[in-house]
This record gives sequence, structure tokens and C-alpha cells, in this order.
Amino acid sequence: MENPTLKVENLHVSFKTHDEAEIKAVRGVSFELVKGETLAIVGESGSGKSVTAKTLMRLLPKQNSRITEGEIYYEEKNLLTYSNKDMQKIRGSEISMVFQDPMTSLNPTMKIGKQIMEGLRKHQGLGKKEVFTKTTELLELVGIPNAVERMADFPHQFSGGMRQRVVIAMALACNPNVLLADEPTTALDVTIQAQILDLMKDLQKKTGTAIILITHDLGLVASMAQRVAVMYAGEIVETGLVDEIFYESKHPYTRGLLLSMPKLHASRSTRLIPIPGTPPDLGRLSEGCPFAARCPYVMKVCHNHNPIRTQVSKTHTVSCWLEDERAPRVEWQG
Repeated sequence: MENPTLKVENLHVSFKTHDEAEIKAVRGVSFELVKGETLAIVGESGSGKSVTAKTLMRLLPKQNSRITEGEIYYEEKNLLTYSNKDMQKIRGSEISMVFQDPMTSLNPTMKIGKQIMEGLRKHQGLGKKEVFTKTTELLELVGIPNAVERMADFPHQFSGGMRQRVVIAMALACNPNVLLADEPTTALDVTIQAQILDLMKDLQKKTGTAIILITHDLGLVASMAQRVAVMYAGEIVETGLVDEIFYESKHPYTRGLLLSMPKLHASRSTRLIPIPGTPPDLGRLSEGCPFAARCPYVMKVCHNHNPIRTQVSKTHTVSCWLEDERAPRVEWQG
């Protein structure tokens, strides 16, 4: 079996609020990522997806966040033992990130070409001519027309889709082994979304980059990923291959996400089924399954005891009491 490029083990991340309350944003997250693979991390807003990604990059604010437990291995080296100076060498060159809003990733006062060149000079030590050539090639690769001329433009002179292409070019400039894509197409229209996703898949084929796709859009998952991790209340509640999650899901929360997703060929009379209620307060979690209050199949044990992770198949795991042999069989709605 191929050694994972990235391996996360039992990661716990907490935040302190202004009144000293502890928000347990990530709780016991574990997963692996191999070269050339796309892992999608899905879930509602506030489920811990983005916090997990920023933790991998060591980008969380030091003043109010801390990693209380766990390990992050990149090529078998624990990133949590790295100094900030060591991490600066990793960020961009080894592990890159595409953020949700390209305008927060780009310096509005700096020309596009210069922003890409900066990373190339710092991480690859290229000469002036080589940097210019590489920057031009990157912009052409991500589909920016008239690349040489557009290098002299500022971010506000680009459309949203073009800015996102520039951000992807910056993230890929140093040929990273791992790309973290945090809601990379949320602010874009459907046509541009498709172009960006096709671009990422094409670049992955050419470079072998491993991708973590963070999204709440299950449509993106179906077209991009090989494996899926479903997060709820800071935990991964189900993992599996794409087909296992879409057609053989076991967790009521995963089922709820699928039922609330529009179907392309559904009739006009088909109604979406929302998940009732809201996610729990991560500062006031009690024993038991965090989804219990919203679950249509809840049992007494769900309120009192944390569910045990069950190995459904070699590639499929779930944390739910319904998978216990003593639990009643249920007929899934929808």
C-alpha cells in the first residue's frame, strides 16, 4: 500500500472566547491522503471543515486557538513539531491552499504578476527571467488570456472567476504535493464553477497533486473526489468512497445532507427534505451523539453515550449507534 502524503491522527482543536469559554471546534479528526487523490470533506457551516484545513497549514490565530491533541504527518514528518520558520518553507512550496474568497487572498495594491513571482522567488530561488517565464506559463495554464499583459493588472481589474484562477495559479506555482481547496467555487456562477473544477482536475492529472476539497456542495463531491469524509460538530461521522457515501450511507446526518440536495433529473413536484434543527453549541457539548437532537432515528443510548466507530467495509466507516447489532433496523426516509 502506498504511504500517505498526509496523515492526520486524532486531531483536537479548541478556541477560547472572550469570556474564557472553550469551543471544541475539531474533535478527534483522523484521515489519510495519498498522491493524486482527492478527498472531499463535507458538512454544514460550522462543522469544523475550514478549521481543520487551516490547522494543517498552521494558520490558526495563536492568541485564542490551540491544538490540544493529535498529530499531523506530512511525508512522515510531524508538522506540529515544526517552528513557524520551518512552516513558512512548507506553506506554498509543499502544501498550498485556495481560499473561498480570492479577494482575501490577493493584495489589492500589488499587481497580479508580482504576487505570483513573489512565491516563486522565495520558494524556488529562480532568476528574474525564469520567474517571468514561469509566471506567464502559470497564468496561461489556468486559462488567463493575454497573460503577459494581464500580469501588470491589479486584482480589481479581474472578474471573480479570473481572480480565482489567479489564486489557483499562485497555489500551484511551486508544484505543491498537497492542495487544500476551501470552497473554491462558492462565489462563482455555474459555468465558471465547472471551468475551475475542470482546471483543478486537469492540473491534478499533470502534477499528481493530492487535493483536499472542502465543501458543502455534494454535487462538487460527485464530480471531483474519490473519497469523502462527512463532518458534523467537529467530528468525522462517516467516511467512504464516493459511491459508498452517495448510495450506501449509514449515518442519518449523511442521509440528511443527501436528501436536502437538489437532484438534476427530479420532477418539479419533488420536495427537498431539510435537516430539522441546528448544529449544537460546541462550547456546551454533553455526552452522547452530537446529532441526537436532530436525528429522526434517535434512541435512548444516543443521548447518553458517544457512538462507537464501526468498520462497514475496508473503505467505509461510520460513527452511529444504528450500526450496533442490538439496534433496530430502520427504513430510511426519502
